[in-house]
Amino acid sequence: MKNFARISFLGASSVVTGSKFLIETSEKNILIDCGMFQGLKELRELNWVDLPVDVESIDVVLLTHGHLDHVGYLPRLLRQGFKGKIIGTAPTLAIAEIILLDSGKIHEETAEKANREKYSRHDPALPFYTIKEAEKTIGHFQVEIEDKWIQLSEHIAYRFQFNGHIIGATFIELDINGKRFVFSGDIGRPDDYLLDDPKRPEWADFLFIESTYGDKLHPEENIEEILSRTINETIHKKGNLIIPSFAVERLQILMYLLWQLYEKNKIPNIPIFIDSPMGNDVLSVFKRFPKWHKLSNKEYRAMCNHMNIIESYKETWETIDDKRSKIVIAGSGMVTGGRVLTYLQQLIDEPSTTVLLVGFQAEGTRGRQLQNGVHEIRFFGKYYPVNAKIMSVESLSAHADQQDLLDWMSHIKNVPENVFLVHGEPSALDTFRVKIKDTYNWNATIPKLTDVEKVMI
Repeated sequence: MKNFARISFLGASSVVTGSKFLIETSEKNILIDCGMFQGLKELRELNWVDLPVDVESIDVVLLTHGHLDHVGYLPRLLRQGFKGKIIGTAPTLAIAEIILLDSGKIHEETAEKANREKYSRHDPALPFYTIKEAEKTIGHFQVEIEDKWIQLSEHIAYRFQFNGHIIGATFIELDINGKRFVFSGDIGRPDDYLLDDPKRPEWADFLFIESTYGDKLHPEENIEEILSRTINETIHKKGNLIIPSFAVERLQILMYLLWQLYEKNKIPNIPIFIDSPMGNDVLSVFKRFPKWHKLSNKEYRAMCNHMNIIESYKETWETIDDKRSKIVIAGSGMVTGGRVLTYLQQLIDEPSTTVLLVGFQAEGTRGRQLQNGVHEIRFFGKYYPVNAKIMSVESLSAHADQQDLLDWMSHIKNVPENVFLVHGEPSALDTFRVKIKDTYNWNATIPKLTDVEKVMI
């Protein structure tokens, strides 16, 4: 075996999204994650550009978890010639299947609407990929279990390790010729409502660690108090509480919290509508894989029975027309698309409306604009005044904060040859680089998009 590996940083490098890391060796070429860029226009436009590598030579894709910014580029990878297996844990592939099919449907519908209403600069507007292409991608899926070394070739093996964050999520340990490459994926938080604490790596010659909150500590918020106060204010105003939510994990945590608040008599029996077709599908993943989360079957059923699960777009409009004070949880979490746009289009100009943002809002998203206090916001080619009250909480974040990240690294027994900081905005990356040096005296580097590193193995 030749004595070096070539690492190409194809995404999530000096930016948060689009996770893709290619490891090329003389035995196998391995892509870790294959995500879409989200947020700023110049990043989204990169999705339409073919990868600057020989895609046909990639042997396998290993997935840390099923979020769009880790799996959403897979159909384009196949279009560029990839023919290998796409491997992940069973819940990760179940989530990825839901996300890819939903995304393909949205891409088709968005292109169709843009062409019909002529608000796209492209003529014709094309879907990023289709449902058919998503289905073809799913045909390449292969399940492997967590916490077991799997041999890829004579000198290469990998292992998935439980990582919190969302159901099925793992970090990946990749042993190449005796050197260990650790890819953190997205690291969850300790004391999660639904998931066990993340495991921690014990050896890393080359560490690739996410830095989304590398410059922040999550605030010590009493989320139950914030939710109950906000809900009671909404009822008093005879208004609506709209919570844009990520369909995976965040939506289920919100359902759990709201059900618990009702059970504890902290909120009245206000109608709660769950309007996220993808979120409904993700609920079924929780039902299918009970060993991957903390909810008992009894708790799961009681929580679901307390909610109004919206099944159709017709019911979306019936919910908007319902004059009662209510809570609506709808996708998407960064207000980039999905059913929440329909609610906001109708209700964001009303002072009685409250919009509660409950997760990281990437640069360039409508969620970040609302968080920053914009006075108007654009949907479907038109501007709408923002008269609603906008609130934001960080304590429901599914990402580890700076201290959690440092704790996650604390079990590593050796001094890594290199620590690559990925999946973060520039200020977070640089702050975290300094903090790692101060805490562990390890040198960390911040790769840029399309950077290539050769490392000895």
